[in-house]
Amino acid sequence: PLTLEEVRMLVELFYLPYHHGALAQELLEHFRWLRANSLSVGVPATAPDACGGPRWRGRAQSFQLLCARTCRLHSRFVSTAGRALLYDLHPYLWDIRNMLLAASAFVLWLGCQSITAPILLGRDAEPWARRGGLFGELQALLPVGNSCDLFYHPPPLFPSSQLYLLRPLLPLDKLGHEGQSCSEVPQGLQAQLSRAPALPGRLLGSFLSLSPEYTFVLEDEGGPCGYAAGALHAEGFLQQRDSSWLPAIRHKYPPELGTGGPALGQEAVLFFHAEPLAVPQPVLRRFPSLVQLGTAPRVLDVGASRSLALCLLSALRANGSRGVFCQVSDADRQQLSFYSKLG
Repeated sequence: PLTLEEVRMLVELFYLPYHHGALAQELLEHFRWLRANSLSVGVPATAPDACGGPRWRGRAQSFQLLCARTCRLHSRFVSTAGRALLYDLHPYLWDIRNMLLAASAFVLWLGCQSITAPILLGRDAEPWARRGGLFGELQALLPVGNSCDLFYHPPPLFPSSQLYLLRPLLPLDKLGHEGQSCSEVPQGLQAQLSRAPALPGRLLGSFLSLSPEYTFVLEDEGGPCGYAAGALHAEGFLQQRDSSWLPAIRHKYPPELGTGGPALGQEAVLFFHAEPLAVPQPVLRRFPSLVQLGTAPRVLDVGASRSLALCLLSALRANGSRGVFCQVSDADRQQLSFYSKLG
């Protein structure tokens, strides 16, 4: 059964619509402070206000732990609560879990030393658009704000106790099993994201090489199971991909390499040698950023996919993007189905 401490956490998360319990209040205070003081993360150690960096990271760690506790509470609640109570409260706890997955990964992304300190764009939403309670307040603190209501989904009919972790890409993710670079060959992280390793290799390779700072990884108990990748300035990214990354890949993997091999290997080699379609200038002007998302077949909870999308969009928005687009082949039924379910 749920412990007394877990029941107390549950009560504090849903205390009153606009009056939060201690746990929820602590989550909000940490998130507000971390957002407001994110520019202090990249301060050099010799600067007068260098102490801001360690303090920020300390509070970020406290926020991560609170998020992890709440995500574990969701998992425990699904496993142990009686059916009547579970179906009454699960929709709210599921919403909070998904929002905290995105918020936690966004805070981790803010703390990455390899990126420039972002300029957070805040804009007050219309009062009628803001949902009440902890979910609404957390949502308003993400750079995408209430636009994430575009990705509204009802909770699953059959609640799952699966634990997820969402985080930015780590340097080790780009290495294969023998330390080889994974930005070209579909090993390591990429091989675990799909039953067909060639697919993530084609989709992720250019992002891992040219825009790793906007790449996020979703993990479950079985390891990496999803990704979200983006390029802040799509026009420059696509030019660099076509002028330098693709020629290097084609030189390394000539067309004859796929001859006589497995069908998936042939498909991947042929994909790299096909000429990419040009993106019309009106699209690039209106939607300056490129995104690509995907999950493994075992990820059935659309809430985890939604968190992936919110985290990537928040990172792009924080650095000034005003719109995104994605490229999908009309023959790629798996990707079309994924985006359709996402909304």
